[in-house]
Amino acid sequence: MKHEQFPSIAESCTRQGDRAEVTLLCEVRQGMAEWKMARLDDISPTGFRIAWLPNCIPDKPLRIRIPGLSLLTATVVRQEGKAVGCAFKEPLHVAVFEHIVRQAFGLE
Repeated sequence: MKHEQFPSIAESCTRQGDRAEVTLLCEVRQGMAEWKMARLDDISPTGFRIAWLPNCIPDKPLRIRIPGLSLLTATVVRQEGKAVGCAFKEPLHVAVFEHIVRQAFGLE
């Protein structure tokens, strides 16, 4: 029986240990603005980076809906052009983080 090899969570994690490079579509909004589709480029238990979020207001909380999870709150901690780096208000539980990474790689 041949077994298919999938990348492990550890193989997909880079830089700061638990940061995973992913490509995952989600929805984001600030304040009462409309929900916008966004691409999550990387994620860690403490934060994430969105590739493109125009009209971002750094002082306003950001809400994010990742498929299969409840609504999460974050703050913008850096901007690089139209990309934004955000910190979760409450860090993700390790099981939630691993679920997101597996989902991004199609392992669930």
